[in-house]
Amino acid sequence: MTLAPDAVRTMFDRIAPVYDVMNRVMTAGLDVRWRRLAAASAVSRGDRVLDAACGTGDLAIADRRAGADKVTGLDFSERMLERARRKDASVEWVQGDLLALPFADGTFDAATVGFGVRNVADLELALRELRRVLRSGGRLAILEITKPRGVLRPFFSLWFDRIVPLIGKALPGGSAYTYLPASVKRFPDAETLTRLLEDCGFADVHVRLLAGTIVALHVGTAQ
Repeated sequence: MTLAPDAVRTMFDRIAPVYDVMNRVMTAGLDVRWRRLAAASAVSRGDRVLDAACGTGDLAIADRRAGADKVTGLDFSERMLERARRKDASVEWVQGDLLALPFADGTFDAATVGFGVRNVADLELALRELRRVLRSGGRLAILEITKPRGVLRPFFSLWFDRIVPLIGKALPGGSAYTYLPASVKRFPDAETLTRLLEDCGFADVHVRLLAGTIVALHVGTAQ
């Protein structure tokens, strides 16, 4: 079951105080490296970059450090943005909806999304909006949890289905992490997301699986 947009916003407002801690715990700190990889794969020096569903801002800041001239971080959770603003004042932080981006066509040279597209009500619309605000030839990088495969699959199932929700319950507001396993299970696998990106106007889409196939980094070029 997909949560309604207002329910998702409320959930992320609630988990904002523990969001960074949970990211580090869930990934053993590897999410920092993954964000650097995502930024490096899409951003060139001097670019105007959108980081959509930016959360507390870590990927937007990685985009800035990758050489972007101007970075805009967008999220519909004001509580998340409050924390992002404290981290880096050089980024433009905007409250807005990934399904109706408040930017003109072709505004950006590159776009990134880190662990955000899994939570939108209409994935295809979100990808088409990202394509719309990118110039032709602009790059998109999407970092997202995906369905695990191979011999490590049982371990990841135990980790995300049972252990992570229990850790979340121990933290203020973290009970919302019981939503994580369901959101991963209904999200397209890496190959399906690749095809959807191609259908939404991206070419040369390639995917890199990380952390034993539990995380996928998709990179494509706006046609």
